[in-house]
Amino acid sequence: MPEFFYADPFPLTQDTTEYKLLTKDYVSTVPFGDKEILKVEPEGLTFLAEKAMEDVSFYLRTAHLEKVRKILDDPEATPNDRFVAMALLKNAVIAADKQLPSCQDTGTGIVMAKKGEYVITGGDDAQALSKGIYNTYVNRNLRYSQVVPLTMYEEVNSGSNLPAQIDIYSTPGDKYSFLFLAKGGGSANKTYLFQETKALLNPTSLEKFIADKVSNLGTAACPPYHIAVVIGGTSAEANLKTVKLASAGYLDHLPTKGDKFGSAFRDTELEAKMLLAAQKSGIGAQFGGKYLAHDFKVIRLPRHGASCPVGLGVSCSADRNIKAKITKDGIYLEKLEYDPAKFLPTIDEVDSNTESVHIDLNQPMPEILKVLTKYPVKTRVMLSGRLVVARDIAHAKLKEKLDKGEPLPEYFKNHPVYYAGPAKTPEGMPSGSFGPTTAGRMDSYVPVFQEKGFSMITLAKGNRSKVVTDSCKKNGGFYLGSIGGPAALLAKENIKKVEVLDFPELGMEAVWSIDVENFPAFIVVDDKGNDFFQMLN
Repeated sequence: MPEFFYADPFPLTQDTTEYKLLTKDYVSTVPFGDKEILKVEPEGLTFLAEKAMEDVSFYLRTAHLEKVRKILDDPEATPNDRFVAMALLKNAVIAADKQLPSCQDTGTGIVMAKKGEYVITGGDDAQALSKGIYNTYVNRNLRYSQVVPLTMYEEVNSGSNLPAQIDIYSTPGDKYSFLFLAKGGGSANKTYLFQETKALLNPTSLEKFIADKVSNLGTAACPPYHIAVVIGGTSAEANLKTVKLASAGYLDHLPTKGDKFGSAFRDTELEAKMLLAAQKSGIGAQFGGKYLAHDFKVIRLPRHGASCPVGLGVSCSADRNIKAKITKDGIYLEKLEYDPAKFLPTIDEVDSNTESVHIDLNQPMPEILKVLTKYPVKTRVMLSGRLVVARDIAHAKLKEKLDKGEPLPEYFKNHPVYYAGPAKTPEGMPSGSFGPTTAGRMDSYVPVFQEKGFSMITLAKGNRSKVVTDSCKKNGGFYLGSIGGPAALLAKENIKKVEVLDFPELGMEAVWSIDVENFPAFIVVDDKGNDFFQMLN
């Protein structure tokens, strides 16, 4: 008969997190037999959640910003790599003023908590944490992105960014520990599960498999990424949970060797190989180069002999993860970087490295197209003038008009269309954080509109499908890629005026008119059938 064994499935060897004390309020101890119970008032959970989601919306980890700065110092980084890195550092500085969040997609509020057996709260912990998340979203310049279903097909915005995702686990001890995340849709959509077999588990097959999947990630989730791959798992759900924790840096201190008890471990040798493969993909920090990824985590888990799940996920350039803990000494929150300006170079050598083409958007559309057709894909452009902003729901409504034989509005023909949705506008500013959303969600609309002369120039983030390339070649259109990530920078420096143009009832999904100045972008798809991302393959 085999011997019984149990081991911690995720034996973290250390915790190097630097915490700050928020308060000693809401915390006390009470005797329980020969033990001591940690008592946490529900109001303490609300207070902690509010502070955590506030910090993570405006600040980033020091280690993350160090890796962004490393791009500027790397002689192998391309000018486009450095341009993106510089924009992300400037964005971090602006966001640290706590007016404009680092990304316009301020995400789904997610909490993973481990509650010690000697911790009592006397209330519904999920409700108390949700109230704190609610407080942050309604009181700060954040965006409400959660839609709730009324029927299988009818949805409405919840108006508060609730519900949040809250998972609470029971653990030994008298400590309550937390990981808070603000997870945007772009990076969440780059989580994948592949159901493989034992045949994958050899160096040649596994390395090729991972490299192929990483090269297909594209840029829609705003690289440079923190990439996580997990091989194995007692279930598909366990695998993907591990992917999310690994991408958030929560599992960095796992052991680097396996054992007979099935504990998770990191394969650091394979991580180094896969990071090199990501660098060699040529995708770079969005528009060509070396820095598709800052780092790479590869974690191995036990598995059922008939199943080999493989999960892939990323944390994007808005790396919004923050840890917290409650002990008998008080409520603590991870210290993020409150002075990101120290990572900026003393002289801005980045923006002057590559010449940009300035485009006047206030001239007739045919004239704008005549200018763009002179330049190859990968050309950096600076846009000044009027853009029309429309995303998923607005595109669906315009398509309904077309299907009914109704005319489309002239603004959809006369101006480039920017796929985006703003966060709330701070008082005294022309715009809230207003970065691009994922282009691919609108791919099916492009040929329908372009063949009738509408949506001839689109602007968003990430790669697009062949249907867009074919349509641009056939109809003389262009797709321009905007930098994903620096939404606060764009709002402060490039967007001068914002007003609702159509469908005001849709909130942030309305059609907007924005006036921009020197708005940075790159030619990604041209009118000759060239696609920058396809040229990398």
